[in-house]
Amino acid sequence: MNARSQGAAVAKRRRTAVRKKAKQRATRRRTVGRTGTTRARQRRRRNVRPVILTLGALTLAALLIVLVPMATSQDPVAVCMDTPEALPAEGVAGWQGEQLHNAAVIVRTASENGFSRDGQILGVMAAMGESTLHNIDYGDWETSGFTNPDGTRTTSIGLFQQQEWWGSVETRMDPAASAALFYGRLAGLAEWQDMDPSYAIHRVQINSDPNHYARFEDDATAVVEALSGPCPA
Repeated sequence: MNARSQGAAVAKRRRTAVRKKAKQRATRRRTVGRTGTTRARQRRRRNVRPVILTLGALTLAALLIVLVPMATSQDPVAVCMDTPEALPAEGVAGWQGEQLHNAAVIVRTASENGFSRDGQILGVMAAMGESTLHNIDYGDWETSGFTNPDGTRTTSIGLFQQQEWWGSVETRMDPAASAALFYGRLAGLAEWQDMDPSYAIHRVQINSDPNHYARFEDDATAVVEALSGPCPA
């Protein structure tokens, strides 16, 4: 083989070696690329999993925040009017203890006099507005110097703040007896069921503001319903 032929053969081997190395480098790049992609996907999967778990935990927490108050804010189970002490210690609509006992007396007296739910609510509304359901032995004159239309001192006492022309001190200071006085006058009020509740009470109590008792209607309704459970035979 002459020198020219030998040179051509060497050049060919070099070109072949270069192409082989280039092919090997390309193969390595593809392999590395696939490996990198796979690892990236694995990292993404690992990252997504905690996010999903976190979102699930947040959703559960949000549900608990909504559901727990709903469960704890339910209205108390109704009890017999004779056992107001069976109501929750925190009371009903902010009324508790002695106030609920006095409300129970009013509800019982109303029932004994033939008044159902609507009449019972009116009696409790009236006592809420007059004495905040406390059987107090003083009235408007002692607290605010309020006088009668003729200028004389008021003599109102008891749950319903009834003046002396309603009856004796003993009667007006007895929760059941004073409630009976209230319902006796309500029974004589024609079509009281068709009147606005506060106005019907105003006609019985003869106070200065016919709308005074309206603010207590929702509370009185809640209290009466809480005392409307079945009683032992």
